Amino acid sequence: MRRLLFSIALALFPGLAGAEALEVLIEEKARAEFGPTLPESGEFEITAKAGGLEEAVMLSAFWMDKASGQFVANAVTEGGDLRRITGLALLTVPVPVPVRRMLPDEIITEADLRVLRLPHGRVGSFAVIRSEELVGMQVRSLLAQGRPVMAQAVQAPRIIDRGDKVAIRYSDGLLELTAPGRALADAHRGQEVKIVNLVSNTPVVGIATAEGLVEVTR
Repeated sequence: MRRLLFSIALALFPGLAGAEALEVLIEEKARAEFGPTLPESGEFEITAKAGGLEEAVMLSAFWMDKASGQFVANAVTEGGDLRRITGLALLTVPVPVPVRRMLPDEIITEADLRVLRLPHGRVGSFAVIRSEELVGMQVRSLLAQGRPVMAQAVQAPRIIDRGDKVAIRYSDGLLELTAPGRALADAHRGQEVKIVNLVSNTPVVGIATAEGLVEVTR
């Protein structure tokens, strides 16, 4: 009966006639399981316990745990036999990780990073997955060697430290004034910072635009 059903399937779907590498068939099924949630850079590492079976016409059934990558499938051989196979279809993604332990306040450079393919389930939704988003950033909390970097563990570099002397600049397009000031807090580029005008001893709030420079618009 099984061979009869297989013959009918071949007649209805001629494309099934050629056997394919088992890993190819498993990856196709695994990709289908993830569907649109599959990362663009995702790749599968396939490990199958197939009892020597290397090729199959199709997988007639496929069950997979996406979190762990474990799968069970029924493979159909060219002769129409049904073989149960099990294994792992592990989804991996490229992730930049530090090549060394990095301490708070260090600035990340290209030399501080390398890209590893890690299991998708280990990366986490808050991990930074692009090297260009890390280079030039300042370490906020300890970064472990070889571990994904969480977004909250880095920040834009500080350009003003609390207590720094700064130049306060006011410009409305027609008039530009500058005055000496002192920062009352740390600030990153584009961040609001409270300062005190050392001429009038008046506190004001401005935007840190460059190292030692604060723009005031009001």
